[in-house]
Amino acid sequence: MGLTAIFGGTFNPFHIGHYEMLKSLENDDKISEIWIMPDKIPPHKVCDYMASDSDRTEMCRIVSSDFKKAKLCLLEFEREGRSYTYDTVVNLKKMYPEKNFAFVLGGDRLVYFPKWYKWQELMTMLPFICFKRTDTDITKFNECVEKFSKMGMNITVKADLIPGVSSSEFRKNNIKDLLPEKVYDFIKERGIYGVR
Repeated sequence: MGLTAIFGGTFNPFHIGHYEMLKSLENDDKISEIWIMPDKIPPHKVCDYMASDSDRTEMCRIVSSDFKKAKLCLLEFEREGRSYTYDTVVNLKKMYPEKNFAFVLGGDRLVYFPKWYKWQELMTMLPFICFKRTDTDITKFNECVEKFSKMGMNITVKADLIPGVSSSEFRKNNIKDLLPEKVYDFIKERGIYGVR
């Protein structure tokens, strides 16, 4: 059985960097499923503006339709409190003991991994699939991969380089090219982030 990739994030909104990661995961023969999992209450982010839960999940649903392996997983909306990855992984392993889960990380998130809740326990609970971004500090990234690997983290670094864009960049500037076209059309239709 192949891996079930957990692709979590705030997706506020879902941008082209997220989309390119999905493309890479879709084309990986070791991965049989991709579970797109939006955060309900992200623990590490203070946000200028958060789209509604229903709008963020709909963006994820729109994107998932482009990929055969992708499906939307709303586990984090089924519990109260902040969306800690450690708790999510514990719950998933209990609920689906037959699955081989792996967690997907952007290079920016890997660098800040030690700030995550119960990160030292989390790093050995499942394998991690990591992406470098075009704006990644390669030296720092490689140092993190080496350090965490020595601590017992199973990390696969994907060869694909992901555009270094952020959701906050879109929220500030409303640049259409930062988003998949279908997502931008949905945002415009709903008037989210002040897009008209």
